[in-house]
Amino acid sequence: MDLSAANRKGLSLFALIMIGLGSIFGSGWLFGAGQAAQVAGPAALVAWVIGAVFIGLIAMSYAEVGAAYPLPGAMARFGTISHGPVLGFVTGWAVWIATASLIPIESIAGTQYMASWNFGWAQGLVSDGALTGTGMAMALLLTVVLWLACYWSVALLARANNVLTLVKFAIPVLAVAAFIASGFHTENFTAHGGFAPNGWSAVLTAVTASGVVFAFNGFQAVVNLGGAAKNPGRAIPLALVGALCLGLVIYLALQIAFLGSVPPERLAEAGGWSGINFASPFADLAKLLMLHWVVTMLQFGAFISPSGANIGNVASAAYLAQNLAETGFFPKKIAEVHPRYGTARPAMWLNLGFSVLLLLTVGHSWEALASVVSAAMVVSYLIGPIAVGVFRQTKPHLPRPFRLPAAKVLCPLTFAFAACALYWSKWPNTGKVALLTLLSVPIAAVVLRRKGETSLRRQFAPAWWMAGFLLWLALLSALGSTEFGGHGLIPGGVDIVLVALSSTGFYFWGVRAGVNAHRAGLPGPDPVLDAAQVPAPTREPQDGRTPEPAVS
Repeated sequence: MDLSAANRKGLSLFALIMIGLGSIFGSGWLFGAGQAAQVAGPAALVAWVIGAVFIGLIAMSYAEVGAAYPLPGAMARFGTISHGPVLGFVTGWAVWIATASLIPIESIAGTQYMASWNFGWAQGLVSDGALTGTGMAMALLLTVVLWLACYWSVALLARANNVLTLVKFAIPVLAVAAFIASGFHTENFTAHGGFAPNGWSAVLTAVTASGVVFAFNGFQAVVNLGGAAKNPGRAIPLALVGALCLGLVIYLALQIAFLGSVPPERLAEAGGWSGINFASPFADLAKLLMLHWVVTMLQFGAFISPSGANIGNVASAAYLAQNLAETGFFPKKIAEVHPRYGTARPAMWLNLGFSVLLLLTVGHSWEALASVVSAAMVVSYLIGPIAVGVFRQTKPHLPRPFRLPAAKVLCPLTFAFAACALYWSKWPNTGKVALLTLLSVPIAAVVLRRKGETSLRRQFAPAWWMAGFLLWLALLSALGSTEFGGHGLIPGGVDIVLVALSSTGFYFWGVRAGVNAHRAGLPGPDPVLDAAQVPAPTREPQDGRTPEPAVS
């Protein structure tokens, strides 16, 4: 999005809700219901509610800090403001990875749905649930085409976002109505193992590994772009609530329609929900039910939804990379903005390179990439409740247009919930994401040394809690119950309790580290409080008297 234009005009509350809803309705609705049903059966409905509650708690913590600091790409800056440059880079790195990863996954989604076309070349894009070489090339082409559109005219796409979002909203609603009208089988909700055929641990796994968290992640676009709203303090929390509530209603409707529309005989042939494996879930189901007009509509939606969502993704990822450059941990050139188009072109080039790397390494299918991306998203959420706790102690006079109620209870609870969600993403995903996030630590050390920093111990002190938390959680995941991919050395049930209790300790460690960082002066100037204290310009007196403040 052209931020300069947005700042001049101001985003309305409706536009901000549309941005959030447009990002929420990316490829998640195309695959989430099918993947969650395969993992958890009918109990996938519970997974959507758990995911919405979790993301709602996270979003409300970000609503307080986001409304207090309405800055472009704000999610990459909260760590710097709360703990100083090192943790700011670690958390900003995690947020950037999670957001930039959304760009290629939307192209993968479009490619997989393209395989449902009645053309030989299209059907050769996917084989055994994974992209073929031709499919990888098509996903790469879609990524580059969308990137070029944003590169040359992000403002044009942003103006079209409201229309795209309304279209994306209408397609799943029509699909739900068509599937239910075609024949709804209530016995599907209890047959073949009951409501939770794979146990309740599968429901928890579905929250992260099946794309539920991924589907709701669009709330980040509201926080990152909310600084351009007319009244950020009011608009950010209202837009978050509005987008998440509308998203939950539609996702539940889609899940109910999918569960009830699968023919019972097909379910019996597959041996239950675990055997229902559609490459393009809703399109393949519509073909099975002979709903040809629905197939065509879904194939159209498979381009509209990911493309519309990527408007926010491309803009957010660019802002995040710019912020990392402005802190000095990325090259300064990445922060440059084109004087005519208002786009951060060097940042966009960086994000394109990262997207291509993901496509060529782990992007073999939407399901494979979504499980890793979802875990990375959870890591990017960790600083929100921590920042609320730090700012409540260190910045009591900070203007808070939105104040999180019962923060002393909700913030540690939210952090513990995030730790559990990361654990539910299963080993080895937890280990991969922890390693990927901690790559930022040696990078930060090298950058600080090149800047001439002599006391790395002082700089890194506020960040050790994060490193310790990620390593501890990866260890618990590796040793935990086999239900979550571990080696079974920690019994099921005990592992969840251990994760929840230990994460509460890490929360208070993280808050204390932020308070100590402020005492040491590591966060530096506050972008809101210090800006408000800048003295007014003076005008020169004409008669030798003391200069007077200029009256605006």
